[in-house]
Amino acid sequence: MKFLFDLFPVVLFFIAYKTYDIYVATAILIIACFVQTMGHWAIHRRFEKSHLITLVLVSLFGGATLLLQDEMFIKWKPSVINWLFGVAFIGSQFIGKQPFIQRMLGSQLELPRVIWRNLNSAWALFFIALGFINLYVVYNYDTDTWVDFKLFGLMGLTLSFMLLQGLYLARYSKEIPAKPDA
Repeated sequence: MKFLFDLFPVVLFFIAYKTYDIYVATAILIIACFVQTMGHWAIHRRFEKSHLITLVLVSLFGGATLLLQDEMFIKWKPSVINWLFGVAFIGSQFIGKQPFIQRMLGSQLELPRVIWRNLNSAWALFFIALGFINLYVVYNYDTDTWVDFKLFGLMGLTLSFMLLQGLYLARYSKEIPAKPDA
């Protein structure tokens, strides 16, 4: 369910682009990210860091796209977001007691420390690579192709990476037993 909630601004952007144009789609993306961020807060009474980061960057890059009527700004946004996530994953290896991926999944999986570090490094490299792949598509294909890639390509690459990660983790992981209901 969280995956679908996280994906809904991109889906709305895609639909708006196919129905109207990049500028209407960008305005809808900004509104959808705001609704997503506030909706998460209304349900959980806390903000999701990734939603806040995305909202700020969508507002900055989308606002520049709309103000300057230059679609290149919104096309760069996925790269910048992915690079920021990559840097955050790298930084987490040196700041704090656990790498970022362990903070996210440590309550669900028990893994050796070296595996957590390897997994965290893999995610960092993956996010950085996604940023460069996005720019490759931006500069080598038309906007229609980029919009399709933004929804289907980036999602497909992410799902494939998660599947490979699952196969890698299967040989190392021990599930932490669920707490019995009291």
